[in-house]
Amino acid sequence: MAKVAVTGGSGFIGSHVVDALLDAGHQVTVIDHRVRPHRADVGFEDVDLMDLSSVLAATREMEHIFHLAAVSNVNYAHKYPVYTTALNVMGTAHIMEAARINGAKRVYLASTVWVYNGAPNDKPADETVPFYLEGAGHIYTSTKMAAEMVCHNYQQLYQVPFTVLRYGIPYGPRMREELLIPIFLKKALNGQALTVSGKGEQYRNFVYVRDMAEAHVLAMKDAAVNQTYNLEGRRKITVLEVAEGLKKLIGDQVKIEFTPARPGDFGGKEISAEKARRELGWQPSMEFEDGLRRTVEWFRQKWGK
Repeated sequence: MAKVAVTGGSGFIGSHVVDALLDAGHQVTVIDHRVRPHRADVGFEDVDLMDLSSVLAATREMEHIFHLAAVSNVNYAHKYPVYTTALNVMGTAHIMEAARINGAKRVYLASTVWVYNGAPNDKPADETVPFYLEGAGHIYTSTKMAAEMVCHNYQQLYQVPFTVLRYGIPYGPRMREELLIPIFLKKALNGQALTVSGKGEQYRNFVYVRDMAEAHVLAMKDAAVNQTYNLEGRRKITVLEVAEGLKKLIGDQVKIEFTPARPGDFGGKEISAEKARRELGWQPSMEFEDGLRRTVEWFRQKWGK
């Protein structure tokens, strides 16, 4: 059993990481700001990551720090680029500094497969692909690149061990309502048509959130020290498949409408999760249809529909 902190542990992914760590027998403290954890059997520190002294105090006895707290809503990041940069980059620096001063065994950074945005599409992107800064495309992506670089710097300069986990697109219970699946689901339950642009061939390799959370426990292995891993889904899930899956679960009354394709719409990029499978023994187990059903059931209970 280890003493573990999870920043952002009250959020969508963070709350599932907390569940997985507790199930693995660890002692967990959630570090979040103003939002309490979803369960009562964990420690809680209400901390603003911009306040280094508070971060130091909250992580004083922590052996492992999972750093998930960040601006993750890309629309919010676009609207507030300075705050996003401060929280995502300086917040990471504060966590790494706290780990250095307090002697934590390792920091685990939540990054994103969007760091491959500018990479060529001629083959699946793996962890050896460099950053293509001109193609980063978004302030959110750039802050995650910078946060990864801070982790490498702290390891090289101060010997603070790290593991970077580059998230694919998670889905499941507790997900944010402004994301694709809840948006479609709310429309379907309210009798509105699901609008699909073009042929609906845009895809993401969705990962069920509990599968993603399990990777954090596996990443505590010694083999993962100072390594980076892609946590990507097993197969492509198109926007049309999401819409048709919801129609199947809710009923034929759900209508799907096709609209003209949006110029420059991001179709998707192939990302390899082979390294995580090979070194951590991690691979997603939840079939998309089953995960979608669980997600629908959770939201229907939440919304009372």
